[in-house]
Parts: sequence; C-alpha cells; structure tokens
Amino acid sequence: MSWEEKKYLVTRNLQEVLGDEKLTEILKQRDLKIYWGTATTGRPHVAYFVPMSKIADFLKAGCEVTILFADLHAYLDNMKAPWELLALRTQYYESAIKAMLTSIGVPLEKLKFVRGTEYQLSKEYTLDVYRMSSVITEHDAKKAGAEVVKQVDHPLLSGLLYPCLQALDEEYLKVDAQFGGVDQRKIFTMSEKYLPQLNYAKRIHLMNPMVPGLTGGKMSASEEDSKIDLLDNPSNVKKKLKKAFCEPGNITDNGVLSFTKHVIFSLMKEGETFKIIRADDHGGNVEFTKFEDLENAFAKEEIHPGDLKASVEQAINKLLAPIQEIFKDPKLQELAKKAYPLPSKVKSNAASSDEAVPSRLDIRVGKIIEVSRHPDADSLYVEKIDLGEGEPRTIVSGLVNFVPIEEMQNRDVVVLCNLKAAKMRGIESKGMVLCASIDDPKQVEPLLPPKDSQPGERIVIEGYETGDPDEVLNPKKKVWEKLQVDLKTNDVLFAVWQSNKLVSKVTGNPVVTKSMKNAPIK
Repeated sequence: MSWEEKKYLVTRNLQEVLGDEKLTEILKQRDLKIYWGTATTGRPHVAYFVPMSKIADFLKAGCEVTILFADLHAYLDNMKAPWELLALRTQYYESAIKAMLTSIGVPLEKLKFVRGTEYQLSKEYTLDVYRMSSVITEHDAKKAGAEVVKQVDHPLLSGLLYPCLQALDEEYLKVDAQFGGVDQRKIFTMSEKYLPQLNYAKRIHLMNPMVPGLTGGKMSASEEDSKIDLLDNPSNVKKKLKKAFCEPGNITDNGVLSFTKHVIFSLMKEGETFKIIRADDHGGNVEFTKFEDLENAFAKEEIHPGDLKASVEQAINKLLAPIQEIFKDPKLQELAKKAYPLPSKVKSNAASSDEAVPSRLDIRVGKIIEVSRHPDADSLYVEKIDLGEGEPRTIVSGLVNFVPIEEMQNRDVVVLCNLKAAKMRGIESKGMVLCASIDDPKQVEPLLPPKDSQPGERIVIEGYETGDPDEVLNPKKKVWEKLQVDLKTNDVLFAVWQSNKLVSKVTGNPVVTKSMKNAPIK
C-alpha cells in the first residue's frame, strides 16, 4: 500500500487534522503510531462504533494503535464515581470495546490495550504533571476542558488537571498522533502549545465529527433516548429509532443518517451495498454503494425517513448480535450489573441527611416586581422577586451584561430559594436566579418557568418529587455544588438533572431555556 493510500484511510471521514504535513512526512517513512482514549464513565453505546470504525481504518493502513482506558481521567472528571466502581467500569469498557471490535472483524492482536493508572501514577509522570502545572495558566487549563469536563463557576483542581494529563499521555504512550472527537479540539491545541515547553514533541491530532444523537445534538450516555445501548434488544432498538429525529430532507442534524455514514458505509467491504428496504408501492428496495448517493437521495426526499430507519435498524441489530452473544456469559452479565447498578430513586431525605439528592433543593417560580442597578457594582441587578411568600425577596444577580433592565422588569424566573443568604457588595441576597450559562464565549440566559405556573409554585426533578427541601442548604456540606454539576439544558431546551426534567409540582410542565442547548445551569 502506498503512503497516499494509507493517508486516505487514516484521514477519511475526519472533520479536521492538525499536523497534516507531519502526517505525510511520517507516512512516507514508516507506519503511524496512534492512540485513542476513553474515560470509563457512562456505558458505551452504538456511537462508539464511530471511533471503532476509524480504528479499523487505522489498522488497515498499517498503524500501530493503542486504546487507553482512562480510569484516572474518569476519576478527575468531577469524581463521578468512586475508585471501586471505576475499577468495575474499566473492566466493563474493556470487555465491551473488545466485543465491538470483534463484531466488526478487527483483530485484537494488532491492538495494544492500556489502563491509565498503569503508568499515570509513576514517579516520572507525576513529576511531569507538576512541571505542566508550572507552565500552564488556569485560564488555558479551564478553556481546554470546556467541551469535556463539566463547567462550574468554581472548578475543582481535578477538572483543570484533566486536559494536562491527556496531553502528557501522548508522550508516555510514545505515539505520533492522538485520535478523538472534535469536542477534544481545545485539549489538542493546548497539548500542541504546552508539550514543547516541557521539551516534548508536538503531536498530530485526528478529529472525528460529533455524530448527532437520536433526538438531535450529541449522542450522550446520560440522555437515555439519545442513544442505543450495546445490550439493547431488537425491540428497544426499534422503539428508540422510531423516536429518533429524522426530518425528511434534513441531512445536517440527522443522527440516523450520520450513523450510516460513519459506521455502516465505513465498514462496508468492496462490492458490498447498503440496502434500503421498502414496499413495492414505494419504489421497492434500492441499494447504495456510496454514502453520497444515499445522502443525495435523502436530501431530495426520494428516501423516506421510515424506510431509512428500518434499514439502519437491521444494520444495528446485526452489529449488536455478536456483542450480546459474548455478554451472555454470566460473569459479564454480573459485571454489567455491578458496574452500572440501576439508580435507586430516593423517596425521602430521611435515609441520609448528608446525601445530595435533588429533593433537598427549594426551587420555585418567581416574578420580578422591581429591579434596579446595584449602586456599587456595574454588573449586578438588585431585584425584588415575588415567590409567593407575602413579602418579596431581595435577590442580587449578575445579569446586567446579558439581559437589558427593561426585560428584567416583570420577568418570570426560576429561583433557588434555600441558599444561605449572602451579602453581595453590601446588599444581602436571599436566593439565586437560575440561568443557563456557558463561559466561552460568555453567554447567560435565565431559565423560563413552566407554562401556566404562578409565583411560589415549587419546581421538582422527575423521580425525586417527594421529600422536603432543606430549610437552608448548609454551605459546609456543599449540597448545591454537588447537585449543580449535573444540572444543564439538553438538546431540546429542557432543564434537566442527570437527564431527569425539572417540572412544576402542580402541572408537570417543564422548565425550559429559550435558546441555549447543552449548557450548564448555574
């Protein structure tokens, strides 16, 4: 195989390559060394076939490929799971990914599998972490992790270290290139900037596009309806695909169509076709050898979304069948149960007064009846908010640069009411207006209360409707901080906590945001 053919295989279907000249230079001399890492957090799902199909391309091109199970990274990502659970999840990831590769015919003996803690706890690596921390700024570390690590106003140091470790992995795994999704781009550019400052070589970075989830937006392990689990039976696959967003003629935000491009067509061997199965009165079956032809036919609405879904359903079940056969092993079934135990929905706060459960938050609908600029702070509003308590509360909000004062007057808002009162530039604030907020570029948008709601109406989180909120959240227990990291808006503008909607306790109508998708709520 010529170097040009190898480069085509390495780069096809990628969204971006950083270091193209270096890639060409290496391929002209020898085979490329690449690594792909995955933090062992949420359960792997069908979107993982996207990187797996690229790994198949890399191996066809003769690359040396290392797969990193990033257990230490998973721990640093806001400590989503304790070490004991992470050990089980790492075992599950290894079993699941090996099963996926077997399903698509990738020989495992050509791959190297590494766990992060095998080398990331060594003296040399630890010293390099300290060296990295001595050259990188807090701003650059936070910016690098913006698309990967949960963003909060006061980030834990662990979240700032996360991208630094990912950069060092390139050196310690002795690779030429790192492969990942385009959501990793800020980490990759940070790596290119800072590794040379430690006298280490700048690496090549290969980036896959982000495949939309079934409901639109990124396919996410935490959004149940947005992804198909590797162990979902054919009935569940059918149900989830029926719900999938697949608008006629829409080829730009279509998870079903993207899956055919990045997985089904990428894995097709020479001479194979992708068959759209349809009734004779709809034109009968039609076969495609190139994705571009299928995409054009769908754009012209020559292919109906229902027919595309039915054909993709067959392809997905074919991919999942070998994996599910492997997971019939009782040991692997037990591993899956232990690594991802079913969540127990807490029905009262009595079980543990220290447990951070959403029912402890006193979130209510409010109406701003008076608003003015803070006399001593240009960026702050002082609001009088009706929360159904007889007397309005005074709340200070940093919204001057984001919402005009005339839009604040008489505005309906969502308020966290049981934070401990705190003085903000001399004025006591007795609550917080909840907003969707992202840092780069800085955008803030107050949440919109449920339709037909009234001041004082309580907002609850689905699955946690019972249990009384704390009178005042104890700052030392950091209940709000622990819960806030899982509060966000989703792909369809609902406010959610761990994919459970925030809704009115009276009507069940949801809290939403006007325009900001997948943004932390602060």
